[in-house]
Amino acid sequence: MPVKKSWTVEHPCGHTADHDLSARGADQRAGYARWLAGRDCTDCWRAQREGSNAADRAAWLERKRGEEQQAAAEWAARFGMPPLEGPERALAWGERSRHHLVTGAYRDLVVEGALDEEGWQEIEDQVRAVDRAGWWIDQREAAPGDLPELLAAATDADRATENPY
Repeated sequence: MPVKKSWTVEHPCGHTADHDLSARGADQRAGYARWLAGRDCTDCWRAQREGSNAADRAAWLERKRGEEQQAAAEWAARFGMPPLEGPERALAWGERSRHHLVTGAYRDLVVEGALDEEGWQEIEDQVRAVDRAGWWIDQREAAPGDLPELLAAATDADRATENPY
């Protein structure tokens, strides 16, 4: 019997909504439906965001970016990622973009895919070599599973160079 594609979710806001989860893998649907059940429905979420004033939205965005930046910094320290280079205002954005893309690629390629840890280590070594913040920002909307191909296309200008002296 195939895994169902449409899930009825009761949200904490009190609304019940049918969600088409056919775009997700069969093994991810139940977990995603559970995740949806812990959040307000789309209409209530939008109303809450749009109903707030600009200062509230700015504070929410600053808080959200701060949380993402902290997670990216902790991840980079844990896995020995080098600091990025580029304009000061691009560094934090580049770090968040790198964190998002690399953790998504690990999930897609290793956890849910067929790549083994040894193969992932090669990709991780390539990730460490790309230290230009702008490159990571440019890849921010790429599919995580495309990371190996993107890294192969990176030029020498995107990679750290060793001092030969």
